[in-house]
Amino acid sequence: MRSYLAHWLGLLLAICLAAHGAVGQQTKYGLWTPDRAHADTQPIQWTGGQFEFPCASTKSLFKSSGKYIAKNVIATRAQLIGDTIYLALPRYRKGVPATLVKTNVQPGTCSTTFKPYPCWDLQEEGNCKALQSVVDLVVDQNEVLWVLDTGIVNTLETPVRKCAPKVVAMSVKTGKVLKTVSLEGLTSSSSRLQYLVVDYAPDGGCFIYVSDAANRAIIVYNLQADRGFRVVLPKAVSAGCRSRDVLYIALIRRDCGSTELYFTYLSTAKLFSLKSEYLRSGVADGRILDLGKKPSRMVIIGTDNGSAIFFRNEGDAEVYRWDTNSTFAEANFKPVYRSQTCQLVTHAVPDYKRNTMRVLQSNFPDYMQNRIGCGAIQQLNHMQGCW
Repeated sequence: MRSYLAHWLGLLLAICLAAHGAVGQQTKYGLWTPDRAHADTQPIQWTGGQFEFPCASTKSLFKSSGKYIAKNVIATRAQLIGDTIYLALPRYRKGVPATLVKTNVQPGTCSTTFKPYPCWDLQEEGNCKALQSVVDLVVDQNEVLWVLDTGIVNTLETPVRKCAPKVVAMSVKTGKVLKTVSLEGLTSSSSRLQYLVVDYAPDGGCFIYVSDAANRAIIVYNLQADRGFRVVLPKAVSAGCRSRDVLYIALIRRDCGSTELYFTYLSTAKLFSLKSEYLRSGVADGRILDLGKKPSRMVIIGTDNGSAIFFRNEGDAEVYRWDTNSTFAEANFKPVYRSQTCQLVTHAVPDYKRNTMRVLQSNFPDYMQNRIGCGAIQQLNHMQGCW
């Protein structure tokens, strides 16, 4: 009788799932169910990088001089405003003609051509008024695009420091540069600047936070006061680090209006957080919270600009969502996306126009090891889970 009942219950469950058009797939932290709303949406895919050059002769000149090698281009970070996506193209190798670009994501778009943003003049290597290598970017609540420029090019070949690191703010509406913040006095020759966060205090004051993995520090810059400082993190934060590790930072916004910065090194065992009010004042001693042990090497790939952090495990294609209002435990990690091409997601970003999340993914490990043939295969896709 039990086996008969179990058979019919299983059959009924299968019918229910089929009726909803979403058969779940088991993941490390639970059942992942594709979202019907975007299940049939085609991702935007491209290989390497194709650019909108001023003319054919300019493109030919860039190619012949080695300033444009399409297979050396890869997008690692993104921001969306309406139908426009802004992409960071770090100059990991030579031949990347522009390190900050924009392109279109209107429905029906199946490939893409990059347009340097805001213009070609701001992409010139060796010109310290221009961008050298953008590794992260953020669009704030005022539609200002902030980019983190390390000033170092050819980082996977022969690294060359062209200029001092800086953060540049640009108006998305006009394309004009609003502010350039030099980080020269807040960094050292060994600094590895990796991620950027923009925060607004209750009084409207704007602050930027930058992770410096090599120096176990978070750089804080007060835009109104036009000054910055470094918050050196306790040694416990870097316990177990590899020699060249990654320091992830993610800003969480609470319903009450307060913000909190979450941070962790890829190779370390624990996740930490610090309320932004303490970070802005430079008073971090004794106020950093130890949130507990990570179940694996977490790669933090973004937030929903609210209380949720998205992450994947190192080397894995599944993406999970953790609502920071819940305890930091595996039971609260919800599977929300799985790459069908075994590509790895490098950024998860909100798409406010379509009320969804997007993921930027690629065969990034192949690119890093120079095993890419014609170039890295990159995709912009919808997050297809219940996020």
